Amino acid sequence: MEESTLWWLVAGGAVMAELLTGTFYLLMLAIGMAAGALAAHAGWSTSAQLLAAAVVGTSAVVLCHLLRSRRAASLPAHGNPDVNLDVGETVQVEAWRPDGTAQVRYRGAQWTVMLRPGTPPAPGPHRVAEVIGSRLLVDPA
Repeated sequence: MEESTLWWLVAGGAVMAELLTGTFYLLMLAIGMAAGALAAHAGWSTSAQLLAAAVVGTSAVVLCHLLRSRRAASLPAHGNPDVNLDVGETVQVEAWRPDGTAQVRYRGAQWTVMLRPGTPPAPGPHRVAEVIGSRLLVDPA
């Protein structure tokens, strides 16, 4: 069996393992193994193939790690508009209770709304910032 075939089989095994585990890093290592296979096709020595696979795979892993660490941290689900479609919607608050809550009609139901701490209560339009259980955390709009 040729060396390039072994490289392709190992790269395919890494891709299968990545599909089973869900890690993105195994896919980057599979790219390195594909570089080793291409080096074998080019007729490079075994040590040059190993070096090509190591350099490309390690570079891909480091690049992937750097890109992931620079990405902004995702919001928790209760405050993420991509997960919870209520975040960002507007509700009309008529009056606030002394305990800092109010009742609003939203999406055909009565909801309890709370102000974000440190915000003075005032009637009017408010924007939903988070959904906490059956309560809406709001900011003045």
